[in-house]
Amino acid sequence: MSDMNSHPKQETTLLLVKPDGVKRGLTGEILRRIELRGLKIVGLTMITPKRDELDNHYPNDDGWLTRVGEKTLSTYEKYGYDAEKELGTTNPLKIGKEVRTWLLDFMTSGPIVKVAIQGIHAVEMVRKLVGATMPSAAEMGTIRGDFSVDSAAAANRDKRSVHNLAHASETVEEAKKELMLWFAANELHDYKRAEEDIMF
Repeated sequence: MSDMNSHPKQETTLLLVKPDGVKRGLTGEILRRIELRGLKIVGLTMITPKRDELDNHYPNDDGWLTRVGEKTLSTYEKYGYDAEKELGTTNPLKIGKEVRTWLLDFMTSGPIVKVAIQGIHAVEMVRKLVGATMPSAAEMGTIRGDFSVDSAAAANRDKRSVHNLAHASETVEEAKKELMLWFAANELHDYKRAEEDIMF
């Protein structure tokens, strides 16, 4: 895992193929796009996650939950929906807690594929490949832009998590924390891709 003194090509990040990605048979396509980019898969396992694993993965502090609630309220306002009527509150913290519950329900609804990916600026590169969090805003050519049609508005009205195929760590610090949560040291492999000398 990378730190400030390591080479950028050693940066390692986490990607989770979510239950919708697995159930739609997109795992292979997602992995193909990562490898075609020149990134190296150094850890790969399919699991059915336990709720406590996901409880540790997703933040549970008031600041994060409030931001989630505020985003949800913004979506309701943008589309002219009545949050008070549909969710029973306009309190961002309470809404954030409910949205987090929907997320945990979704992520434990079936198997996921956990992937450790290494390469030059792997965190940023994988985020670019995956695309914007909201599929309706993701550019064509990204995984979400090409394969997902879900939106926050639809998910909120259905009282469920957005189905956006994959999770990718946002920062190097987040990647370090998430990799330690999802992978034991002996599950990460060090090897050289055949083209590494040419590419780097």
